[in-house]
Amino acid sequence: MAKVLVSIKIFPSDIDTNLDSLRKEIVETIPKYASVYRFDEEPVAFGLIALIAHLLLPEDRSGGMDELESSLRKIEQISQFETLMVRRT
Repeated sequence: MAKVLVSIKIFPSDIDTNLDSLRKEIVETIPKYASVYRFDEEPVAFGLIALIAHLLLPEDRSGGMDELESSLRKIEQISQFETLMVRRT
């Protein structure tokens, strides 16, 4: 079965947010059918660093992207996020 790779740019709520704890909270919060492929960091401005989360979702999961976004909205350390890419792997 094919997977869907989703890349999401995640902006921390504060410049002093611990990115390691944010990564851990993302891993614990995303739905169980999703998995983390990897995390990258991207400097934004004035010391703010955004996380780029590359997540794998099953292709046949209906509404999977909506559930993923909903789970990310529950994390208080995230101010906002944007989907950069969605592709089939």
